[in-house]
Amino acid sequence: MSEAICWDLVPSVSPQGARVWIPDCVQVWRAAEITRDYEEGDAVLHLCLEDGSMLAYPIESQLPPLCNPECLSGKDDLVALSYLHEPAVLHSLRVRFLEANAIYTYCGIILVAINPYKPLPIYEEEVIYAYSGREMGDMDPHVFALAEEAYKQMVRFGKNQSLIISGESGAGKTASAKYAMRYFTAVGGCLGDSSMEEKVLASSPVMEAFGNAKTTRNDNSSRFGKYIEIGFSQARVTGATIKTYLLEKSRVTFQARAERNYHIFYQLCASAALSELQGLGLRGAETFHYTCQGRCTAGTDDAADLDSTRHAFSLLGVPEADQLELFSVLAAILHLGDIAIRGRDRHGDGCFVESADEALGQFCTLLGIEEAQVTRWLCHRKLVTTGETYLKPLSRQQALDSRDALAKHMYGQVFKWMVSRVNRALRSPEGHHTSIGILDIYGFEMFEFNSFEQFCINYANEKLQQLFNLHVFKLEQEEYVTEEIPWVFVDFCDNQPCIELIEGRLGILDLLNEECKMPQGSDGSWAQKLYQTHLGSSHFQKPKRPMDAFIVCHFAGKVEYQCSGFVEKNRDTIPEELVGLLRASKQSALLAELFLEDGDGAVSLQSRRSSGPRLPGRPSRRSLPSSQRSKKSISSQFRASLNRLMEMLGSTTPHYVRCIKPNDGKLPFVFDSRRVVEQLRACGVLETIRISAAGYPSRWTYQEFFDRYRALVSREELVGADVKQSCSLALGRLLQDPSKYQCGKSKVFFRAGQVAYLEELRYRRLRAACTLLQRHLRGWLARRRFGRVRAAVLCLQRHARGLLARRLAAMLRRSRAAVVLQKTVRMVLARRSYLRTRRAAVTIQAFARGMFARRLYQQMVRHQKAVVIQAAVRGWLARSRYARLRGAVLYLQCCYRRARARRELRRLRAEARSVEHYKQLHKGMEIKVMQLQCRLDEQAQEKQWLAEQLSALNTAHAEEVQRLRAEMQGLREDAARDAQVQQLQERLAELERHSAESRLAQEVEELRQRLAEVEAMKLHLGEERDALIQRTLEQSQDLEEQHQRAARESRGLQQELEEERARYQSLVKEYARLEQGYENLRDEVAFHRQSTFRRSPSSESFLGSESSYLSSMSTAPSRDGSDQQAEGPEERWQPVPEAPQPAGEPLPNGGAGQDPLEQAYLLLLGQLNAVTEELARTREELRRSKASAEHEEKKPLDFLKRRNIVGMLGLGRSPEKAADDDLKHAYDAVQVANKLLASQLQEEKQQHEEEVEGLHLDIRSLKQLSQQQAALIQDLQRHQGQEGLQHHVVRLKEENWELAQKLEKQERTTMKLQKQLRAYAKQIQDFTVKRETTGLGQEPAASQAVPSPPGLSQAMLAWRMEDEGRIIKAIITDYRPQSSPGVLPELPAFLLFLCLRHADHCRDEPRARSLLDAAINAIKRVMKKHSDDFEVVALWLANTCQLLNCLRQYGRDESCSQGNTARQSAHRLQHLDLQSAGRSLGALAVQLYQQLIRTAEKRLKPMIVSAMLESETIQGLASSCPPGLHRPSAPVAHTLPELLQQLGSFHQVLGRHGLAPAVGHQVLHQLLFLVSGTTLNYLLLRKDACSWSRGIQLRYNISQLEQWLRAQGLQHSGAREMLEPLVQAAQLLQVKKATEEDAGAICSLCTVLSPQQVVKILRAYTPAAGLEERVSPGFISTVERRLQEQQQEGGPSQLLVDTSHLFPVNLPFVASPVHLDELRIPDTIDLAFLVRL
Repeated sequence: MSEAICWDLVPSVSPQGARVWIPDCVQVWRAAEITRDYEEGDAVLHLCLEDGSMLAYPIESQLPPLCNPECLSGKDDLVALSYLHEPAVLHSLRVRFLEANAIYTYCGIILVAINPYKPLPIYEEEVIYAYSGREMGDMDPHVFALAEEAYKQMVRFGKNQSLIISGESGAGKTASAKYAMRYFTAVGGCLGDSSMEEKVLASSPVMEAFGNAKTTRNDNSSRFGKYIEIGFSQARVTGATIKTYLLEKSRVTFQARAERNYHIFYQLCASAALSELQGLGLRGAETFHYTCQGRCTAGTDDAADLDSTRHAFSLLGVPEADQLELFSVLAAILHLGDIAIRGRDRHGDGCFVESADEALGQFCTLLGIEEAQVTRWLCHRKLVTTGETYLKPLSRQQALDSRDALAKHMYGQVFKWMVSRVNRALRSPEGHHTSIGILDIYGFEMFEFNSFEQFCINYANEKLQQLFNLHVFKLEQEEYVTEEIPWVFVDFCDNQPCIELIEGRLGILDLLNEECKMPQGSDGSWAQKLYQTHLGSSHFQKPKRPMDAFIVCHFAGKVEYQCSGFVEKNRDTIPEELVGLLRASKQSALLAELFLEDGDGAVSLQSRRSSGPRLPGRPSRRSLPSSQRSKKSISSQFRASLNRLMEMLGSTTPHYVRCIKPNDGKLPFVFDSRRVVEQLRACGVLETIRISAAGYPSRWTYQEFFDRYRALVSREELVGADVKQSCSLALGRLLQDPSKYQCGKSKVFFRAGQVAYLEELRYRRLRAACTLLQRHLRGWLARRRFGRVRAAVLCLQRHARGLLARRLAAMLRRSRAAVVLQKTVRMVLARRSYLRTRRAAVTIQAFARGMFARRLYQQMVRHQKAVVIQAAVRGWLARSRYARLRGAVLYLQCCYRRARARRELRRLRAEARSVEHYKQLHKGMEIKVMQLQCRLDEQAQEKQWLAEQLSALNTAHAEEVQRLRAEMQGLREDAARDAQVQQLQERLAELERHSAESRLAQEVEELRQRLAEVEAMKLHLGEERDALIQRTLEQSQDLEEQHQRAARESRGLQQELEEERARYQSLVKEYARLEQGYENLRDEVAFHRQSTFRRSPSSESFLGSESSYLSSMSTAPSRDGSDQQAEGPEERWQPVPEAPQPAGEPLPNGGAGQDPLEQAYLLLLGQLNAVTEELARTREELRRSKASAEHEEKKPLDFLKRRNIVGMLGLGRSPEKAADDDLKHAYDAVQVANKLLASQLQEEKQQHEEEVEGLHLDIRSLKQLSQQQAALIQDLQRHQGQEGLQHHVVRLKEENWELAQKLEKQERTTMKLQKQLRAYAKQIQDFTVKRETTGLGQEPAASQAVPSPPGLSQAMLAWRMEDEGRIIKAIITDYRPQSSPGVLPELPAFLLFLCLRHADHCRDEPRARSLLDAAINAIKRVMKKHSDDFEVVALWLANTCQLLNCLRQYGRDESCSQGNTARQSAHRLQHLDLQSAGRSLGALAVQLYQQLIRTAEKRLKPMIVSAMLESETIQGLASSCPPGLHRPSAPVAHTLPELLQQLGSFHQVLGRHGLAPAVGHQVLHQLLFLVSGTTLNYLLLRKDACSWSRGIQLRYNISQLEQWLRAQGLQHSGAREMLEPLVQAAQLLQVKKATEEDAGAICSLCTVLSPQQVVKILRAYTPAAGLEERVSPGFISTVERRLQEQQQEGGPSQLLVDTSHLFPVNLPFVASPVHLDELRIPDTIDLAFLVRL
């Protein structure tokens, strides 16, 4: 670019203040500002540097280049800069790399990639799919964007593409190639072979292990060039082919300081301890000659890398045996380097190898060759003449060179074999239609010592640069032709002369090959030939000092090559005798394959593709010398392969990636300007800029130009809506020279510097407009301020006058008030004195009158008490006398009666001797005994009653005595009190005589004492308060810790529940995937069967039934497995056995995963309940039998026959022989058994009551704790009124409330356990009854439908097993809800449940199970057919959930049936337990939910970005966008109303099909997460989207979404939280970003966004030109540091949102209010074959 073009505008734009670039020895280029106007002819330019120093810059040949405007700083495309030159490119790269941390930048068709030396989160799978389908300018620069462009052009135009990746060692070429391969395999997928993607990616670790090594510049440097051709067919990856170029074989035998050999050698040495590698003789890498020369230790795990390499080999189809043989060859190379060769004499005429050399023996053992032969040909060479053959001994150095040559040749053949095996694994048998090639080749190299390898590398770069120049020039010309701009041919630097110098006739390579053919050819003679032939060329020079060297002027600079080693390296001499020994080895087939002769058909891997496995060749009989064989030199082979590569690249559309190494120290985000400039010059970036700058580098669409420079367009130039004509008129006026711009069809093209000039004019116009606005605004502000001051003065005067008047009135009021106060005070004092005297007199009178009244009262009380005492004493004396008289009378009566009794006894004894009397007496003995017993009991009761009366009398007497004594004591105290009163009266008289002063002094002293006591009490209370506060704080801390612990446990349990639910749903998803794969395989098998023979109708039906059977068989086990994994060890769905089970066997409903003790307890409890009930029924039957025996004596045992009790009790005799004694004995036996079982039941009941009592004790302890806390709170409230304690009281109340909640929860748990216990007992009872009824014998199986009692509705559909297919077809397969308007949306679920009720009524569990399996399979088939229909998926999701809820509502779970009505309770399932069926339906519901989300995402994804970010719902914000942004010219595909309409349609469909609101909320929650995540990802990947105007637009769109949620009544559904990251991102774009306070505000604002996301948005923020400043790097660092400090452990750390994440779905139970007997079945559903009961 001519600098004169840039400076033509300097006089018109006032060069004073302009910024220029000047050369600098450290920073290469340095910015400076012009401080004095420049005039034509001035010798110096007065500048001010950035540090403030002044500089007089001498002007020699040309002026310094101008700086670009600030608005163009950091552009993502360097071609868009106004001034295109080296300092501008370097500055833009530095700004993007250091300030924005952007490593990718466009430079026309080149993608410049700077190695950050730090892992960045920009290569995840989410980023891949974010760039997929996008145009190249829509997203930030990225290698994925370039790969997408190549992939898109290949698909659109069907033309092969290529990615050319070049750069220095350590610049990141290999990483860029791997990322590009990963993108193609991820986006293109794989066709026909699901493992092809893994194979393509597995080729990278294998190639790196054998072809990469550690160098001083790179730890993983590729020491070869490779071209990876990925084949595509129908836009899908079908295979790949790898071609390699110029492997650095010299590294096998020599490594420089701090470098290593190839990785594979170190991997083998690190894994020497493996059993399969024990026989290779491996040891540490530092002990082998070929791996210890660099003396370098790598920071990688070589053993783990070998595992990766072997795994990659396995993926590529290399067997384990071949791998071990390959490792044997590699170990042999290491041992070959350790063979010691010694000289025979000092002159070095001969050499030898000791026969005991361990390395030699190991080498020969591994390869299966003879040691003597190896020793012979290592030390000798065979010379073949015309008639004779000679053996020439070699010197020690020649033998060492021969050994190293053999090692290099062996490794080269191993590398070729490895590449061929990789190609064989990646080859596609059907071929490919198109391909994309990835060329990872070395960049231009220029070292202090440059040899043959550097010459070949630079030669390849010359060829690639020529192709690049032609391609850039072609694209530039096509752009001008498309826009119909007159194009004048621009001459650019063509490097064809340099290429002719290298490869032309008698060029450098020709002379080198000719020298290699000479027997005595040497590097010196070749150098002399070069001097003689090419000294006249402008691209060839001879250095002054080194004699054997030459200089080639390449496009990137002059490179000096040392001729030493050129001839030998080009010859690539191989010891044919040693190779022949290896070829003749019979130990390994791999050796024969590696060392095939040329005559056996082996060709170079660079010139052919492997077409199949090669057979081992036969060794030749005679080894000819190399001079007699047609072997090509290395340069010839390289030139041929390079020409083929150029032809291949010429037939493709190239895309260029230039990798830049920012520094040599491998430091993260450190920019060395000198190193970067050297690479920019070498990689062709500046050449691209030079070609672009020669034409029209700045290009704007008419709409962009009009929006940006609307301020420069005059009113006359606005011609209607024709933007193009308006822009043409404005440009003709602004840029008067037509050669400085061109108007194309859709764009305006500018010469270099014109955009800066237009920016200066725009800045002037805006500045003038601002000045005008400021002038008018300041005048208006001054006038407004004067008006305010005048109004303020008037207001002050008015208020001051009022103040003075008010002061005077106040003074008068105060004088009047003083008089009134004096009068009132004097009156008050006089009245107070009078009242004090009056109160004293009244008090004295009151005390005197009270004393007299108390005396009189006490006298009356004493008199009354004396009377009472006398009455009591007299009564006691009378009672004592009566008691004595009564005792004497009783004693006399007893004596008299005793005498009469003795007489009667003697008489009775005499009568007792008589037998007749005894018999007569015996008759009524039993009655008399009973009578006597009754009389005895009556006497005992009477005696007890008399004793109680006596004790009561004694107690009353004692109380009376005690009361009398108390009264006597009171009388004595009254007498003493009278004496005390007399003394007090005397003392009062004495006290009245004392003076008032002594009384006052005493009162003062008492007051002081009381004050001291009060102070002490206050101190004591203060101490108690502090102790109480401390105790309260400790208790509150303990309670808070308990609360936090409980909260953590709750959160942990909730998280575990969510993880378990997510794991379960992922298993369901995996099961669905496997089931889909099974369906595909089954379809394929059916297709093959159909193609083999034509089926008859019978065979078709047979195959159909077989397929359905296979489907059911495949789904049932997998479903059970998934259920078992997801739900835990629960019971499987097992059919109830028809025969009764023994008592010792487990119950059918018993859980297989329960505790054994619990199972035993439940079993015993069930047996006990059953036996107890059986005994109760037996007792009742016995009672009834006794009653009926009186009426029907002929049939006393019929009831026993009905209940089979005869056999139980041993009453098998005939009714005639049964007697009452037998019944009595049987009854006693049953009673004994009943007592035994009752005792067992009592023990179990007691144990259960003890457990319940323990729970009640815990509850009471919690209640006591709660009461103690309440008492403590009351004490705190009573004793303290401070605000701090109130806070603690509130906290204690909250903790108390939480403890009460826990208490209630435990009570509910107890009640739940009791209910479960009762439910288990009821289930056991039902099972016992069922067993009895089964034992009695049921009706035949053919007639299982038992009619219900008349008058009750059974609410079921009667069906048969053969009707199953018709039911499924009518209810599921052919069901159309549109054909039956007005019916319930969940009608299919209710109909299926009615059929299940009939199976339950018939106790036919296999039939119910078969129906459910068929329904599940039918729903899956419908979903497979209508997988993209959102309405169909929603319909069957709702029906599946409804059927699941019916199984819960009408099942045996009491918690789910509590809200049932009486009619609904009558319809509950009685016999079947369908819990496992519920789990299967739950898994199906999860699959349907996931399918529903995927279907909705397919519709929403294309709409999100255009609706949320690209549509301009707020008009006028487009003009405020920064200049030069990539805005799409086409109209927006989707708008925000369309997105809201789509969401509304989803919500309506879910509601129309009756889906539970909770599930609908989860669907909306997931969809809004997708909207938020996709929008945020696009915002993070687009630099032009991060601006203030875009933040305003985004916030408005989010508010529209929130308003839609409120309109739909979904504001409390939790979906609003999904938009929070987007809200914070929009706010982040709008807030101020300058000071420390702003950084703190941003950190407090962005609580949901991760630190990486916040920093990315700040770095990508594009300020409005002239209105905002760029966000400084220091501010970004401050925000990043603060965010990392406040980020909690485990917080979000990802950059992009994983939009493919599915939240675990929760399917809640919702009881249906529908009554099953009221269901209306429409006629459109073909169910006439069913009978409704």
